[in-house]
Amino acid sequence: MSDTFHTDNAMQDLLAIMQRLRDPERGCPWDIKQTWQTILPYTLEEVYELADAIDNNDARGVCDELGDVLLQIVFLAQIASEQGLFNFSDVARGISDKMLRRHPHVFGESVFANETEQKQAWETIKQTEREQRNESDFFAGIAKAMPALRRAQKIQKRAAKVGFDWENWQQVVPKIHEELDEVAQAVANCESFQRIEEEVGDVLLATSNFARLLGVDAENALRLSNGKFERRFERVESLLKQQDLSLAQASLAQMDEAWNAAKYEEKLKNKKALD
Repeated sequence: MSDTFHTDNAMQDLLAIMQRLRDPERGCPWDIKQTWQTILPYTLEEVYELADAIDNNDARGVCDELGDVLLQIVFLAQIASEQGLFNFSDVARGISDKMLRRHPHVFGESVFANETEQKQAWETIKQTEREQRNESDFFAGIAKAMPALRRAQKIQKRAAKVGFDWENWQQVVPKIHEELDEVAQAVANCESFQRIEEEVGDVLLATSNFARLLGVDAENALRLSNGKFERRFERVESLLKQQDLSLAQASLAQMDEAWNAAKYEEKLKNKKALD
């Protein structure tokens, strides 16, 4: 008897496909042996690939990557279902209930005068949820596995809610210089690598605070800068090849010259795009 996986309900089709892939007798050996722990790296990878597609404004790519992310969710939920923990319906119902609960101004009778009031109510609801889960840690709910820059801004934002914060971004600038001086001093004093690493971390923490007070997502900002560096350096390699030079053969001065040329080309391209 053959399975039918193409019906009018695409979500049910996907759930049925995953259930079949995990079938101990008829499934795929690789899928059958997976656990939450072994699937997690693939889940993170798919989210990063989705971010790349969004950065590239690639609609088809975003659609494809959303499907890959959805597959990871279905996979993890299927493993849980087999262990009698929860199933995909519980996941969908849980997030639906959360959205209804957190938007009383949309699905209830609440009325907020402005966005500030709405955000305050949102945070109050989230705090109530944490208390109901008996999460006593002040930073509960901020995942430790989150990328460090993003987590830094999350914990700073949480601390700011109880008044532990700078008044404006200008006040953070001297702090960044202070932390940089402490790095230089630690290096000059030949302190331990652990100590130097800690001081560099303080620089990054202060810089992430600086970004937060400017309304900038530090993780996203660094991701975009990484992309810009890669793009320009690849152009450097291309320009050097035009001179019959490899990166290994080129001097630092030649690479600098190519780098400046790449920056200039990029500025001209951006200017034309705005005109």
